[in-house]
Amino acid sequence: MKAKVLLSLVLLCGGLAVPVARAEDAAAPAAAPAACELPSYLLNSESQLPKVAEAVKAGKPLEILVIGSRSTTIPASESSSYPARMEAILKEKLPPSEAVHVSVEIQSKKTAEEAASTFVKLMEAKTPTLVVWQTGTVDAIRSIDPDEFRSAVTDGVIALQKAGADVVLMNLQYSPRTETMISAQPFLDNMRVVAQEHDIPLFDRFTIMRQWNDQGQFDLFSPTRGPELAKQVHDCLGRALAQFVIDAAHLGSVQQ
Repeated sequence: MKAKVLLSLVLLCGGLAVPVARAEDAAAPAAAPAACELPSYLLNSESQLPKVAEAVKAGKPLEILVIGSRSTTIPASESSSYPARMEAILKEKLPPSEAVHVSVEIQSKKTAEEAASTFVKLMEAKTPTLVVWQTGTVDAIRSIDPDEFRSAVTDGVIALQKAGADVVLMNLQYSPRTETMISAQPFLDNMRVVAQEHDIPLFDRFTIMRQWNDQGQFDLFSPTRGPELAKQVHDCLGRALAQFVIDAAHLGSVQQ
């Protein structure tokens, strides 16, 4: 019961604290707002995305699948969620002829093991070039054994790679309102280990959101934050993730 209450609180905080953008926002210029600024090291990865690079350079459609929880989207404003913003920014930064499509698979309240068990059939149905797998929050809330979590993430990554996709891991969301209730560090550490072992990029959402909060760009603690804050944070995450993908795939030469 405690875990269910905590999960609801975290998902609520996450839903208020991340992506967004109305339809008119999706057509906005690619220049990032000042609030989106991040140190360059948070958007750099030594691991690469060769299949993304191959698809773009060959002029093939770039199909991206985001697998995540409720914090992946905004039910009342899907075009404002970070996957939608990532798609919009990629379309702006890549050549006009490049077709980019981002779809979302919600694995609500599923642990990494539960989500990974669906990947074989999911990949057969979707056949994406790139999968962004957002995971860790539910496992941390349920106090899943960190070693079991690492094993589940490993199995999931292997399944995605065997299906022919590049993989980006995205770790837990950061919320100052719940950080004392959840032991996030073991899950953050294990995701980094899996990313290193399989030479795949890790988008460090946790550190990025904490950076914005600590630097005062966004107040993620305030209980009065409204939908506009969610839109701003999701917009920044979408922009950051788009640039992260471009850099990891070394697509700078094909940008407009």
